[in-house]
Amino acid sequence: MLDDAAIIRLSLTEPERFEVLFQRHAPTIQRYLVRRLGADAADDIVSETFLLAFRQRGGYDTARGNVLPWLYGIATHLLGRHRRDEIRLYRALARTGIDPVVAPFTDQVDERVTATAASRRLASALAGLPAAYRDALLLVAWGGLSYEETATALDVPVGTVRSRISRARADLRRTLGDLAPASTEETR
Repeated sequence: MLDDAAIIRLSLTEPERFEVLFQRHAPTIQRYLVRRLGADAADDIVSETFLLAFRQRGGYDTARGNVLPWLYGIATHLLGRHRRDEIRLYRALARTGIDPVVAPFTDQVDERVTATAASRRLASALAGLPAAYRDALLLVAWGGLSYEETATALDVPVGTVRSRISRARADLRRTLGDLAPASTEETR
C-alpha cells in the first residue's frame, strides 16, 4: 500500500490517484467536522477541504508523509467561516443534550460522554472558549492529532499548541467545576 506522500507525488501526473486520499481520510475528517458543526455544514467543508487539497497538492511537502494533519489544517481554516454555526451547535447541545455524532447511532454507547447533563455543560463550555483554544483542543481530543500534528495543521509552533490547550483546559476546569474535562495525552 502506498503512503500518502507517494500518492500525492503520483497524483501530480495522474490526478485520479488523489481519490485514494479521499477514500482513506474523508471519513476521519467528516467525523471531526460533524462534531464541530453538525452534519450539513460538515459535508460542505469535507468537500471544500479535499477540493482545496487537490488544488494545492503541488505545494505539499512530501517529506511530511502523512497528509492527515495537512487535511485537518485545511478543514480547520475553513471552519473559520462557520464559527457562528459551531457556537450555535454547542449551545443547542447544551440545551438538548443531543450529540450530532451519537444521534444517528443511538444503539451504540459513546464512552466519552458519560451523561446528558455532562455533555450539555461541556458543550456550553466549549462554546465559551476562544476559537484558537477550541481548535487546538478539539484537533487533539476529537481529531486524535499529536501536538506536533496539531501545530502543523494550525501552522503555529508546537509551544503555541501546548499553551492553547493548557489554557483551554484551565478555562474548562473553571467553567465546569466538578465536571473535569477529559485529559488528552501530553506526550503524544
